Amino acid sequence: MFYCKRAFKLLILIFSIVVCAVTLMPAAASAEEAQLYLGGFPAGFVLNTTTVEVIGVCDVVTCDGVCSPAREAGIKTGDVIDKINGEEVNAVSDINKIISGEYKKYEVEIIRGNDRLNIPINPVKEAASGGKRLGVLVKDSINGIGTVTYIDGANRKFASLGHPVTDNGGKYVEIRGGTLYGSLIYDVKKGVRGTPGELRGAFENGSVMGSAKVNCPCGVYGDLDKNYDCSGLLKISKASLDEAEMGTAYIYTTVYGKQSEKYKISIVKIDKSCKDNKNFVIKVDDEKLLDKTGGIVQGMSGSPIVQNGKLIGAVTHVFINDPARGYGIGIDKMLGSY
Repeated sequence: MFYCKRAFKLLILIFSIVVCAVTLMPAAASAEEAQLYLGGFPAGFVLNTTTVEVIGVCDVVTCDGVCSPAREAGIKTGDVIDKINGEEVNAVSDINKIISGEYKKYEVEIIRGNDRLNIPINPVKEAASGGKRLGVLVKDSINGIGTVTYIDGANRKFASLGHPVTDNGGKYVEIRGGTLYGSLIYDVKKGVRGTPGELRGAFENGSVMGSAKVNCPCGVYGDLDKNYDCSGLLKISKASLDEAEMGTAYIYTTVYGKQSEKYKISIVKIDKSCKDNKNFVIKVDDEKLLDKTGGIVQGMSGSPIVQNGKLIGAVTHVFINDPARGYGIGIDKMLGSY
């Protein structure tokens, strides 16, 4: 999943797991930044992971009746299948490939929390297909909605989120590629104190924007599709953390449809030395945005922060106990990550 709801944490990453353009502004781009385009619009992500997670156990119909080898072996939802008979499992297809082999016995190596367990299992032959089955429902990808921060037109690359996609334990999710899709927002769950809100969106069928390549501390990055047209986006220059100042700034984000809007915020703290991508504390001042969302909600991560007509950073986190406030990352960190 793209974000983890942790009731007792002060902060939460703003990246929606719901399965689910830019407004004009005055900005003069310098010659060396002539191909930097402002984001603020939603995108759907399908990221291929390097692990295979059990999302359920099921019965297998055999010629001798119904059974579930996985359930009988003690495999549980949330287990990660790492190996079968010593062979690595990195994708769902690996499971069927390995268990189709002629082994006298089978052993599944799973990761359960911080433990690694070796579990004997007896695959059974499915009556309908004749193939061997374990009776597990598994996944090797994650998907969700986030916000594109900027597009590097010269190198045909995109940057988004401003923070990494993590698992339930807060660890970075390693990916083996993925796809970026055009998306639209159709509803908003308003954030209130103690309960973060979220953007609810949907993928646009056939609208491929690019391919995801990297999930790193500063977000998800990748290459634009060759057919993606940047001509409708607005060029913008960037500002370093040294140029950022306390006071008025703006975020560009989308709370309905595909069209981003400009909302007033205040930068109330600047921390140039922070290594946790929390270079700004921001406060939403715009009454229109507060009325719609309550402030910062899940799905807004990556929304660009603009001050004095320059791109200075992106929204990354919300304060659970005060949804009008959150953190932002400096744009220099994002620019240097891919």
